[in-house]
Order: sequence, then C-alpha cells, then structure tokens
Amino acid sequence: MSGVVVLGAGMHPWGKWGRPFVEYGVAAARAALRDAGVSWPDVQYVVGADTIRNGYPGFVAGATYAQALGWTGARIASCYAACASGAQAVDIARTRIMAGLCDVALVVGADSTPKGFFKPVGGDRPDDPDWLRFRLLGASNPAYFGLYARRRMALYGSTREDFAAVKVKNARAGSLNPMARYRAPVTADQVLASPMVADPLRLMDICATSDGGAAVVLASEAYARRLGATGLVRLAAVSTVTPTFPNAVLELPNFATDSCAAVPAPERPFRAAIAHSAYEEAGTGPEDVSFAEVYDLSTALELDWVEDVGLCPPGEADKLLRAGETALGGRVPVNPSGGLASFGEAIPAQAIAQLCELTYQLRGSAGARQVPGARVGLAVNQGLFGHGSAIVATT
Repeated sequence: MSGVVVLGAGMHPWGKWGRPFVEYGVAAARAALRDAGVSWPDVQYVVGADTIRNGYPGFVAGATYAQALGWTGARIASCYAACASGAQAVDIARTRIMAGLCDVALVVGADSTPKGFFKPVGGDRPDDPDWLRFRLLGASNPAYFGLYARRRMALYGSTREDFAAVKVKNARAGSLNPMARYRAPVTADQVLASPMVADPLRLMDICATSDGGAAVVLASEAYARRLGATGLVRLAAVSTVTPTFPNAVLELPNFATDSCAAVPAPERPFRAAIAHSAYEEAGTGPEDVSFAEVYDLSTALELDWVEDVGLCPPGEADKLLRAGETALGGRVPVNPSGGLASFGEAIPAQAIAQLCELTYQLRGSAGARQVPGARVGLAVNQGLFGHGSAIVATT
C-alpha cells in the first residue's frame, strides 16, 4: 500500500466576489496543478465537493470542474457532507490512491454564497430537522453558536473578553494571509463594541459567509518520487467518523443524529472523537501537534475545539489563549491561517483550505505566519447531521 502525499495546493482568495463558484474552483485547481508540477491531462481522478446552493452544477461538482478544465476522460466523483464535504472529498481521493486504482488525483471545492447567514435550501421540508430549527425555533446558526458560548461561560467561567481575544489572535494571523477575506488586525475593544447578534456573541465573534475556492493534488508517494518531488507532505490520516449513541453532550445543531439503539456510552463526545480517530490512524497524539486549524464558526467555539482535540484538558483553553500559547509564536498555534474568522465560510472549500494551510506550514512556505519547525498539522471541522472531519498531515 502506497502512502499518499499532497503534491500541490492552491486557492482562490476568499471574499464576496459575486461570480459563479466554478470560476473559484477552476482558479484553485489550476493553482494546485502548477504547485504540483502536474498538467491537467495527467490527472486520473477528480473529486468535487458539492455546493447545494449553486444549482445542478453544484450538485455534480466533480463533473462540473472536469468539464470546465476540459474533458480528458478522467474518472470523477462528487460528494456532499455539509461543512465536512471537503474532507470527505479528500478521503475519497486518498482511498482510491491507497487502493492502487490511480496515482494522482485532484480534489476541488468552491462556493458562491448568499448575503447573510446560511439557511436551508429547497423550499419547505417539514421532515427536515435543519428546516424545522429555523421554522419552529427561529434558531439560525448564530443562535446555537450563542448557546455553545453560554454553556462554556457557565461550565468554565469563560468571559466575553476571552472570546474577543480569540478574534484578535485570528485577525492578526489573517492579516498575514493573502488568501484571507479580512486582513485588518482588530482590537478587543472593537470586537466588544460590535453589534450584538446572539448574546453573548457579537458580530465580530461570528464568522461570515464567503465566496472562495481551494484545491489539492494528491498522489502516491511513488508517483511523487518519480516526478522528483522533495519536501513531501504526507496525508497521515483522514477521519470522517459519525456520532456514537448516546452523545455525552448535546451536539447542536445535530438534533437528528442520536441513535435509538441502546449501546455503551462512547469514550468521547463527538467532536473529540473526530480528532482522536485521526490521531489513532496516524499513530500520533495531541502532544505531537505543531499547530492546528480548527472550526471557529464563533470565537467561543474555537476554545471548545482546542479542548476537544486534546491540546489541553476541558476548561483550560482560556488559559492557553491568555498565555499566548495558541497565537503565532506560541507553543501550539491554533488557526495560523486566520481561521474562519478571517476567511468566512465557503462550505465545500473550507476543509480543503485547511489542508492547504497544513501543506504550506509543513513545507515551511507560509511566510510571515510560518510556525517554526512544524512537523505535524491537524485540521478539524464538523458537518451538519453527524459528519466528522479531521486531517493529520506530517513531514
């Protein structure tokens, strides 16, 4: 079984460009191909992460990107797993390479998003819990971000100032990233003075929706060596686990993920299981992580993720933050890319963008935001309805 490496990574800058998502995906794909030193006709397999807001082309993203780049006869796949779509696309390509069915694959995700917060698409669906939470509860995404934040304050004593400090940290990192949408540093006072959205979270505590694209070229290690590639980044693990009944803590917004089968309680709640499954596959642990890209839908949620992935015990992420250990230059930087705080959500692209950042950092090519001596990178996020997403990459 051949190991799988990231041969190339590329992105289209995040923003609100108002153009078709295909443009962003093709630009990212071409950038990844250039970075890999591979021509488009050499690609044997294309996986597209789907975007359900962008019509039929978004539902068949693999074919959409293959057509836009020019039909070559390559095999294709498309997948949708909400915010975990990019990680599942990576996993599909990686698995095919590991099985020996291809040597080089292109994975692409891109989105063109509406203004404002995401809402369900496709009309009234009374059997859809995602639609019901809006219709019956009025629970937009920021509403449950606020519930998470309140829970954290009650359990661990986190403060609004702690949440603001997360934004300050990530904005500083994002100011150093040419692909980020928001590239201006901010102060805690600015965060705390921004409009209240879902108490205790203010506007600058919550990530935006964005347009953007990301792509990676994956290859067998043998293929990469035949090309003469050096400084290879190895894709050590991809975790796409689902929840286990009963969840130790209610995992909003996944109202429908609990099983009705009585089975032993899980060792870990869902978010923690996502990362630890990847650690087990990679033969590594949180103590080995040089830096992490985590799913900061809100500032408070980043603190939860820091604990869930094992960088510190529950309730201690605030201490790491205050000590500067999760900032650039700290012991284990979290979101050195700037995170969703600096990018916003472009759903099918974001897990792939996380892998791009892992690649840049592990190559030592991240510029002013470089984590010195990075050897192991972790990326995690979570898709609606129980989609896990974690990637471990190593030098």
